Amino acid sequence: MSLRLHWSAISDVGRVRKDNQDSGYAGPWLLTVCDGVGGAARGDIASSTAVSQLRRLDEQPTGEPEDLLGLVSGALHRAHDRINDLVDEDPTLNGTSTTATVALFDGQRIGLGHVGDSRAYLWREGELSQLTKDHTFVQSLIDEGRITEAESRVHPHRNLILKALGGPGDVDPDLFLIELVAGDRLLLCSDGASGVLDDARLADILGSGTPDFAAVELVRASLEAGSSDNVTCIVSDVVTDEQAAGDAAYAELEPMLVGAASELRRKPVRGAKPGGLFRGHRSGDTGELDPVPADVPDDVPFAIPSDPIDPEAARYAPRPPRRLAWLRPVFALLVLAGVVWVAAAAAWSWSQHQYFVGEQDGSVVIFRGLNTEVPGVSLSEPYETTDVEVDRLSDFDAGKVRAGIEVDDLDDARRAVDNLAAKQAPEQTAGSAASAGSAGSTRPAPPGPGSGPSDESDESDTAVGPESP
Repeated sequence: MSLRLHWSAISDVGRVRKDNQDSGYAGPWLLTVCDGVGGAARGDIASSTAVSQLRRLDEQPTGEPEDLLGLVSGALHRAHDRINDLVDEDPTLNGTSTTATVALFDGQRIGLGHVGDSRAYLWREGELSQLTKDHTFVQSLIDEGRITEAESRVHPHRNLILKALGGPGDVDPDLFLIELVAGDRLLLCSDGASGVLDDARLADILGSGTPDFAAVELVRASLEAGSSDNVTCIVSDVVTDEQAAGDAAYAELEPMLVGAASELRRKPVRGAKPGGLFRGHRSGDTGELDPVPADVPDDVPFAIPSDPIDPEAARYAPRPPRRLAWLRPVFALLVLAGVVWVAAAAAWSWSQHQYFVGEQDGSVVIFRGLNTEVPGVSLSEPYETTDVEVDRLSDFDAGKVRAGIEVDDLDDARRAVDNLAAKQAPEQTAGSAASAGSAGSTRPAPPGPGSGPSDESDESDTAVGPESP
């Protein structure tokens, strides 16, 4: 009995990243998910390059079952070499690489190839099995029994990948065959989904609805669970020829290219009709879904008559100015004025604790403030006036006072004044000045009070000696 695949694929940029570095492809003979690694080194280029190589496998395989693994291995090696060629051509891409999980279908089984931490699952009769094994550091810790699966989801090094397409050395993918039966459901996803949804939650979602519903629900559940990465999910049912012939939706199936591969290299889908309608399930990076060339019923309120603007482009597109935009510069000016006022107040407060000894009107004065001059601005004021006279100081000390003597504080200023007072010349009194004038002058002293008028002859008479007998 021949089997067929009924697939759906979706990729979402997520709620944290601004670029989608996942790529995916789903077709009648091939399912693949690639998760780009490299960040600034353009992981989106690595994943889209890998998918462009791997999608060439999407044709019915011929030969023995073992040949499936040779085809998958050869495609993975070609993708690995192509990524390295791009790095050689553009050194800025150095460090980029991608995971890859590939399922090549031959009508009875799939040949699986796996590198990195994207995953493939098989849901069969209510039971979920993980088909691939992560090539990561935390998986090695799980294998050694050092941590559990739950602990690996929050481990600080959970994103450390040990194998990837691209980079030094050769690639050594895991390769194996999986026999399929009608009723099986396959899931290929990036770690944006498997990293936050446990097996029970995955099984619950995969156990209901169509592949379209399951793919959309997996992305939604991953984002609600707090995924910080891009999320890509490919869900495919395994059906018989009879089931496919009786399903109208199967007749409309076309290959689906999602994620970075569709963004970097958009091509019209073969056979797609122009002017189709886009049906988005949420405002995420779901614009990669192909247009649905069908009329939209009147009772579908979420359909719009044309493709919406790409959410990532709209997020960074110029936007009209917001209302009351003038408040922002006004607020900035107020903040700047406040900073200047605070700085000026702090400087003024500091200056009120600075002192120096200077001269004003011939006296030694203690000033408060700064001993400097700014045109039009007074930075000091007299604080204490002393009785020390500058003219009674030595020329050296007088010069220091006129220039201003710097001190540490008010007490230090007062000590400097006391030192100057001790060194000033003594003040001359009135009595000492008169004595100095009498000793140095031949002029007679002025007459005392009560003396009568006298002339020189009278004075000489009184100076005559005693009368002769």
